[in-house]
Amino acid sequence: MERNEAIGLFESLYRAAPQDLFTAAGRINVIGEHVDYCGGKVFPAALNLRCNVYARKNGENVIRVAASDFKQVVELDIDKIGEYKSLKWGNYQAGVAYFLQESGTPLVGCDLLYDCTVPFGSGLSSSAAIEVSTAVALSEYAGVKYDKVQLALISQRAENKYAGVNCGIMDQFASAMGKKDHAILLDCATLDYEYVPLRLGDYCIVVANCNKPHNLVESKYNVRRHEVEVALKKIQEVKKINALAELSVEDFNEVKYLLSGVVAKRAEHVVTECARVTEAVDALKRGDIAELGRLLNESHYSLRDLYEVTGKELDMLSALARKEAGCLGSRMIGAGFGGCTISIVKKSAVEGFIRHVDKAYFDAIGYRASFYETSIEDGITVSKL
Repeated sequence: MERNEAIGLFESLYRAAPQDLFTAAGRINVIGEHVDYCGGKVFPAALNLRCNVYARKNGENVIRVAASDFKQVVELDIDKIGEYKSLKWGNYQAGVAYFLQESGTPLVGCDLLYDCTVPFGSGLSSSAAIEVSTAVALSEYAGVKYDKVQLALISQRAENKYAGVNCGIMDQFASAMGKKDHAILLDCATLDYEYVPLRLGDYCIVVANCNKPHNLVESKYNVRRHEVEVALKKIQEVKKINALAELSVEDFNEVKYLLSGVVAKRAEHVVTECARVTEAVDALKRGDIAELGRLLNESHYSLRDLYEVTGKELDMLSALARKEAGCLGSRMIGAGFGGCTISIVKKSAVEGFIRHVDKAYFDAIGYRASFYETSIEDGITVSKL
């Protein structure tokens, strides 16, 4: 939705003009998939796909929320902010408000309109963008300064404890801490992080959503977590480690004999993917975009063959991408079994890339994918209207 259109909708819903615009980003994870719960580092970056919150103080004891695609206004009584967990829409915002209040923030009544360009259900963290943008808006209006890491942690708490959705810290951290033209090398256990330049020159990242209906993702995810826990326990019989990510590839090859079947495959993915994260960071620091593309391909093959979380749709999208002359590499991102791929594509070739991959995917799968040419942006922005 264009800004003028969003302002017009705000005025029609709330009978007043918005005063401020708070935004937070969706995110990709460049590389490092299914390693965060094994002690590994992830490598997210904030996107130009965002949650935009048009806002004004209302002088009342109520927070009102509405969305550009859900024009019904939901009212949240500040004195009863803990009572909205069952809302189908608005529970993320209520959760953020609740945990800000728990942290001692005096909530201020305001009217909020959400216009989100992060596609829902895509694995690009639309929920984190909603939470972080809400946390920024409510804390700014309360006059309480939180650092961005605190805002990310409050947002994660809202999703876990209030909305009841299990998630790690990566999504909210990337949404809050994102930096233009940089990715974040993040240790999810310690929150130690490093900004790494993600300057792609003549290339950009194209996100493709396979649009496969999501089903049973959580149960399959839980099976994978169990399998890597089994692997860790077996290896701990001979090595003093706390997490699979502590193993180098050489270390793993020495103890691989302890494992069999799918457990061996799952552990091999984790160890080699952690190595690829390190290699990707090194490649970017020396400006080797072609090597980054190669590592994306290797990551996808590992997620397909060793971790087995891709599926025919994601495999088709990434394979079609790799056939295109302007593409350096492509892989699935997120939990898998649906969701998105990312591809490094020459900017001058993007239009043809999307046209060719879209047609071939439709011919093979029977429905269309959605494509987004992205740029790497700051996580949070605050501006006056």
